[in-house]
Amino acid sequence: MPKFAANITMMFNETPFPERFQAARQAGFKAVEFLFPYEYSATDIAARLADHQLKNVLFNMPPGDWAAGERGIASLPGRDDEFRLGVDQAIAYAQTLKTPSVHVMAGIIPAEAQSQHYRETLLARLEYAAAQCAPHGINVLIEPINSRDMPGYFLSRQEQAHAIVQEVAATNLKVQMDFYHAQIMEGDIAMTFRQYQPYIGHIQIAGVPDRHEPDSGELNYAYLFKLLDELNYDGWVGCEYRPANGTLEGLGWMRTI
Repeated sequence: MPKFAANITMMFNETPFPERFQAARQAGFKAVEFLFPYEYSATDIAARLADHQLKNVLFNMPPGDWAAGERGIASLPGRDDEFRLGVDQAIAYAQTLKTPSVHVMAGIIPAEAQSQHYRETLLARLEYAAAQCAPHGINVLIEPINSRDMPGYFLSRQEQAHAIVQEVAATNLKVQMDFYHAQIMEGDIAMTFRQYQPYIGHIQIAGVPDRHEPDSGELNYAYLFKLLDELNYDGWVGCEYRPANGTLEGLGWMRTI
């Protein structure tokens, strides 16, 4: 069975964020991921990880003005200084939290935009981020996100993301494959994973189409988990879903799938 990390941005919302570390550990998780740690000090989060014998396996670099609707700035021209400051901040947190991977959000581009300029901007930013993170042993991840949940997001398909990874050609730049997003956009999860496995640095899961527990919806996760074992995938699988009726009430899938 794969190694599961609780996404405590979405899970355990019955308690405030600082208390979710304990809740995740008591529920049987040995690792957590979350969207953004920056509201809290890195030392405070590190202490909670240590207190509850948890690993932090992933968080996102600063995304720009999230409240205003921004979802990353890596592809947005004219934001170089802000992006570089975000890389520095993410590295500082990752070092303190001993986090192996950080996700760079590409951003939402205007509907009428010519994508090539944004692509060139993203390539340059990823080259920079990967080069800065490499000496610290930190992987940089990019993630295709479905256009239904996040219209206009620059990356939406696996082929697109992997082409960028190949072009940048940094050994610590990989793709974060969320089976939920991939199923919505293109399906064929098993064969896509087989094709790109060497370049996939992290997996996330959720039921499709409602983004609830993975034992709900159209995806056969029992088959997919078996496939990950067969292919010796040794990375973490982030549980980035919204519990349908309470986090603990929905964790039966971990025992039955």
